[in-house]
Amino acid sequence: MKFNKKQKSAMLVGLFVIAAALIIWISLGGEIFTKTQILIEKRDEILGTTYKEWKDQFVLGLDYTMGFVAVVFAFTGLVVFMKRDKKRLTENI
Repeated sequence: MKFNKKQKSAMLVGLFVIAAALIIWISLGGEIFTKTQILIEKRDEILGTTYKEWKDQFVLGLDYTMGFVAVVFAFTGLVVFMKRDKKRLTENI
């Protein structure tokens, strides 16, 4: 299958967006599941003991990232399909 210029540019944009999403996921910690809270350890200065506390913080996970990648992949495939040359299809018949 040969691709025309519009199809190639659509595939390049799609691959760039997918690569950017994966790079962002890796840079934000590479967690498997998305988290809305993280467990931090604090030190009580008066008693000198440590305790754990939950802090509200969003950590992007692979589950949301792969959902986004699937949507971008489907949209890119649709654009590539819609931008095909109709002349080339009728010449082969």
